[in-house]
Amino acid sequence: MGGKVYLVGAGPGDTGLLTLKGKAALERADVIIYDFLANEDLLRYAPPECEKICVGKRPGHKSSSQEAINELLVNRAAQGKVVVRLKGGDPFIFGRGGEEAQALAKAGIRFEIVPGITSGYAVPAYAGIPLTHRDLSSSVTFVTGHEDPSKPSNSVEWAKLAAGADTLVLFMGVRNLPEISAALIKGGKDPGTPAAVIFWGTRATQQTVTGSLADIAARVGGIEAPAIIVVGNVAALREELNWFERLPLFGRRIVTTRAQGQSEALRRALENLGAEAVEVPAIEVRDPQSWQPLDEAIGRLEEFDYLLFTSANGVRKFLGRLIACGRDLRDLKGLVIGAIGPGTSAELAATGIRADFLPEEYRAEGLIERLSRDEIRGKRFLIPRAKVARDILPRSLEGRGARVEVVEAYETVRPDFPAGELERLLTPVPDAITFTSSSTVINFVGLIENAGLRTILERTAIASIGPITSETVRQHGLEVSMEAADSTIDGLIEALQIYFRQASKEAPAHASEGDRRDKY
Repeated sequence: MGGKVYLVGAGPGDTGLLTLKGKAALERADVIIYDFLANEDLLRYAPPECEKICVGKRPGHKSSSQEAINELLVNRAAQGKVVVRLKGGDPFIFGRGGEEAQALAKAGIRFEIVPGITSGYAVPAYAGIPLTHRDLSSSVTFVTGHEDPSKPSNSVEWAKLAAGADTLVLFMGVRNLPEISAALIKGGKDPGTPAAVIFWGTRATQQTVTGSLADIAARVGGIEAPAIIVVGNVAALREELNWFERLPLFGRRIVTTRAQGQSEALRRALENLGAEAVEVPAIEVRDPQSWQPLDEAIGRLEEFDYLLFTSANGVRKFLGRLIACGRDLRDLKGLVIGAIGPGTSAELAATGIRADFLPEEYRAEGLIERLSRDEIRGKRFLIPRAKVARDILPRSLEGRGARVEVVEAYETVRPDFPAGELERLLTPVPDAITFTSSSTVINFVGLIENAGLRTILERTAIASIGPITSETVRQHGLEVSMEAADSTIDGLIEALQIYFRQASKEAPAHASEGDRRDKY
């Protein structure tokens, strides 16, 4: 049986606007062939062994020809592979999806179309421009501003379009904007008609230029595609409805360094506040060299009085081995279970276990303080945790007469990156790098020093989740720009907002608020 091609619309740029069906296609792809306009962050949904091929399609840059792309699709599918053709926006709206589907049909290759959210209406929405409005616009026309140069003549009749719809949305028209504006005015469009040009819409790099039909081309000067152009009275509503570019972290490029698959909550929170989250996993969580010590401890659970978890990873690994050893949650009965913080507690709660206590301060010192209320002399503690961790907690407990057994539940190692990948991820220089543990600091610094990129750390703000992590940052000769008051992801997000709010006040020229980018 041959392969199959899915022509998937990647949406306008915001990764949250990918459809569920598109995500499912990426998750089972053997090959992904993607355009420049498709957000590369979507590739994280692909299986690790998936082949990923960028075919360009960036205006003014070298790209694969359409014929070469068609041939690539046919050849890979003919090898029996599941191929995803990931295209920015929607495949059938100025996306050449029709041409690619025709090539597949001609070759007898099975295919499906997975529509995407088109930039035509999503990008104006992120700029605060509704394309229709009961008082201002009852009709919309989508039109290309860049026809195939091989065509013998221009088929877009601008004079008719000038009077044909209340709102015009132009794709790929930035380079021709002076000519398009002149043609619309010549065709009878009022030169004072509000207009807007939105670059890199729906992303943290979104930039919006507003003006009138008469002067919008001059205001745009120097800025390159991709862009969506809106002409019509609805464009004036942006002043009132601009929401995306006013988000607290809009325009900020912020690096997360947690392990792959564990950054989702932080990433989502950053993106919800308008930031671009760049994932650079600095740690990889692995199983220990041997499960024997942990398995033996699990076999003797009845001997312990306390079970302390100092990370969500410790919870996951411990509970996994509990089942692997033929036991289950009922065997935890009688144990006093402590969690170092809300994240660890939430991991327990996900399996139906309620932590008996959390410290007020989410670190080892907090647990020590919390346990100072208990009489622990002679009590037995089990602490499943990372291979490398501070010993302050077991030493303190032992100092008070407790019997403590620390067992390795996992280890964290520094992952490898392909040559040039770190430089790509860290270009342009991010506004901030977040660290959620000492191991992320140690590994990240090692990674970028090996890549010769140490100076990046001196040109960006450093956000730390708490005092222990901050201490590690300083031990590496770096300055902590902000520290979470509450050692949680929420606390880290709050610290970032406070920091950049203050930075915007002190340096308005670099403020991220979208209004400052308007050229009114």
